[in-house]
Amino acid sequence: MKIDTIEPNCSPHRSFLISTSFTTHKRNKGMKLNIAYPRNGTVKQADIPDEQLRRVHLGDYRLGNEVEGVIFGDEFKGYTFRLTGGSDKDGFPMIQGVMAPSRVSLLIKRGAKGFNAFRGGEGERRRKALRGCILGNDLAVINVIITKTGEQPIEGVTDVSLPRRLGPKRANNIRKLFNLSREDDVSKFVVRRKVTKAGKKDRFKAPKIQRLITSPIRARRAKKVKVAIE
Repeated sequence: MKIDTIEPNCSPHRSFLISTSFTTHKRNKGMKLNIAYPRNGTVKQADIPDEQLRRVHLGDYRLGNEVEGVIFGDEFKGYTFRLTGGSDKDGFPMIQGVMAPSRVSLLIKRGAKGFNAFRGGEGERRRKALRGCILGNDLAVINVIITKTGEQPIEGVTDVSLPRRLGPKRANNIRKLFNLSREDDVSKFVVRRKVTKAGKKDRFKAPKIQRLITSPIRARRAKKVKVAIE
């Protein structure tokens, strides 16, 4: 708050404000569009100006629909996007299944969207404010996934491909990735990544494989069965 003037010829105890001016931060106009391309593992955020939003009626779309990319700008002509999520200008997330274009108050269980699992007790329900799944002009961010590419590539999304940083953690998924049989040793095909630190020797890290059946495990199970029979 900035003081403009104080009435003169008054004692300090009787002085009062004549006029004040408040400094406010202007909210950024427009809407953000988070574009994800799972095929290449890339994500990019683009700005949608208000002029573009006035041309379409966002209330005709909801989460899960596939829309033409041209409604968000001419640079997305020919693209097809699937709406996956979003949030309004106050940060309340959109939730699938609530057919409303505004914010609603729902009684949700622990672990649902808007109610973190580490908060509350087991079986507890809380009333939370969430945004409906129908789009509107009050949204600040819209999340989409590219299902069909268009005429021109999107810089940083469709023109590049990022390798997977981490491999699968489940034994069945590793077998599918490398086309292995049940008899093959999965531990030899675990994807490891190199970790480099200044002044230290390079080392490799690998995730703990779930549902991994090795020869020692088979022998231990056979021994338990044999002991149980005896």
